[in-house]
Amino acid sequence: MKIVTWNCNGAFRNKIEPILQFDADIYIIQECEHTEQAKKIYRQYFSNFVWKGNNKNKGIGIFTKDALSLEVLDWQDNKLELFLPIQVNQSFTLLAVWAKHANSPTFAYIGQIWKYLQLHQLKMQNIPLIIGGDFNSNSQWDVWDRWWNHSDVIRIFNDLKIKSLYHHISNEKQGQESQATFFLQRNLAKAYHIDYMFASEQFWKIDQASMQVGDQTPWLSLSDHLPLYFDLAPKFEK
Repeated sequence: MKIVTWNCNGAFRNKIEPILQFDADIYIIQECEHTEQAKKIYRQYFSNFVWKGNNKNKGIGIFTKDALSLEVLDWQDNKLELFLPIQVNQSFTLLAVWAKHANSPTFAYIGQIWKYLQLHQLKMQNIPLIIGGDFNSNSQWDVWDRWWNHSDVIRIFNDLKIKSLYHHISNEKQGQESQATFFLQRNLAKAYHIDYMFASEQFWKIDQASMQVGDQTPWLSLSDHLPLYFDLAPKFEK
């Protein structure tokens, strides 16, 4: 199974063909427009898609190129932003993430993810699960006197036997990533690793798993984020 996560920085309908070079089964796209705005275009490339957001121009979408069934799960989010849980082919759960400020002076970005985990971590135990998207976070930004840091979220994931595929495959540590995924204002001097794909042990125990971070050229001409691509071969089975 091949899967991509990418913050497209808006207007995904104009950026579909470049991302198709990965030939992925599933695309998790942040900051894409509501699918009703570009349904005819999307139908040319994807069999199924779902979308969630508070702004019709920038939400989060899941798109599948092949005939994969997608069922939106009824996981309460208490207005946390932005989470889209999906059941794929009745085989595994996919949680798409775009962590936002959400007008929260205290629990912005990683705080939104931490709160979401408090709601649903029991559901995440012992199920085949992939979590991917723009976390807007890195352990380098941990604050010493709070308990919802990036590292605290990683500890929760570890307890659930959920690992970052980038770090598992590259053998790099959180906060010491050699490859950036985001360039603030597309400035090469302002490079950060804030996009992730996490997976339960059913996926990261696959020896043949591989990954790729998109090159700065040409992706920075399309977005301030680079796509992350993972090939979790062989295909997942029930």
